[in-house]
Amino acid sequence: MIRKLLVLLETGVVLAGLLLGVAYWQQNSALHQTLNLTQEQLLDVPSGSSPTGVLNRLQAEGVIKDAFWLRLYWRFNLQNQSLHSGEYRMAPGMNAESLLDLWQKGEVVQYSVTLVEGWTFRQVRAALGKQVKLEQTASDLSDTELMAKLGHPDVFPEGRFFPDTYRYVRGMTDVELLKQAYNRLDEVLQEEWDQRAPDVPYTDPYQALIMASLVEKETGVPQERGQIAGVFVRRLQQGMLLQTDPTVIYGLGDRYNGKITRALLKEPTPYNTYVISGLPPTPISMVGREAIHAAMHPVAGNSLYFVARGDGSHVFSADLDAHNAAVKEFQLKRRTDYRSSPAPVVVPAQPVDAVETPASAQQSPNPQGTGAQATQSKPEEAKSEERKGAAPDPSEPSPKPQTDAAAPSPPASDPGK
Repeated sequence: MIRKLLVLLETGVVLAGLLLGVAYWQQNSALHQTLNLTQEQLLDVPSGSSPTGVLNRLQAEGVIKDAFWLRLYWRFNLQNQSLHSGEYRMAPGMNAESLLDLWQKGEVVQYSVTLVEGWTFRQVRAALGKQVKLEQTASDLSDTELMAKLGHPDVFPEGRFFPDTYRYVRGMTDVELLKQAYNRLDEVLQEEWDQRAPDVPYTDPYQALIMASLVEKETGVPQERGQIAGVFVRRLQQGMLLQTDPTVIYGLGDRYNGKITRALLKEPTPYNTYVISGLPPTPISMVGREAIHAAMHPVAGNSLYFVARGDGSHVFSADLDAHNAAVKEFQLKRRTDYRSSPAPVVVPAQPVDAVETPASAQQSPNPQGTGAQATQSKPEEAKSEERKGAAPDPSEPSPKPQTDAAAPSPPASDPGK
């Protein structure tokens, strides 16, 4: 009897060993099988997917065989490993084990989108809208609704996002990416504000951000950012109008057609710094760290004017006579290559309803005090000559196009899309 039991036990052990051997062989074969692919494919793993479900799908599509053994392998070897959502790159010649290794490491395919210094919020939204791998959740929202979804319902969006290259994976939403850009701008702005020069005329970081946007739009040569900021700061401190064309263009919104006439310079908008004193009510574009730093550290000097040479650089002048001479030399020649600051290469903007200013942004934040007036008392003709560019003919456009894309419509009372 005991002998029979020993024989049965030995037989059971042998059979178990054989079964384990077969299982090992089957599993090993399943792991080392080559994926049935003729070209590279992206495997989309939606959020909440399980390894079992994805393996079954791959088997149904004919990419793998023996999904059962791969499921067992994952269950007994990687049961505590979560499967990250996103896209996984599958290439011809890859085996199943390599694919599982990608899952284990979470090596999903990454995409990138670059937000460019000088872009308006309209251009930002248009660029994100072209990212086919980015989940579009804000395309039907107005700017006001979008800012509320970001958790900042009372914030005007212009200039509040940091220009940079952002990486994302399939399944990430446009709102999630914008949150990154918003938070990054806040970090950079606070860092620069904490290290600002002691005599800058801003009462809060937002005013410095507005100034930085003017510097960004007027700068063609990076080394001149500090000098341009210095001119603007000195004009503010002396009660002079800033008289910078990009603010006129921004205030015109969709009406800007690449031409600035004398009549447009006189047109009162909340942004026209030929009319309003102090800073405009909001930034007019996105700004990089360099422009923010320049606004916080304006270069000392006595220049109050600048005019573009036509190559992106400027001639800076301390008095009106010298400035008018520079204008005559560089701008009145109507050089065909004239540009006060080279426009960035932008993604063509899709139609997005006009951005608008909240009621709290209608008053211009003048660093010298609300309602402070410019000290200039020159007639209008003299003021036109005092521009940092040439005085335009009433029927002729200014030769200073600032951007190749249409600026947003000037803010109104009810923010649009």
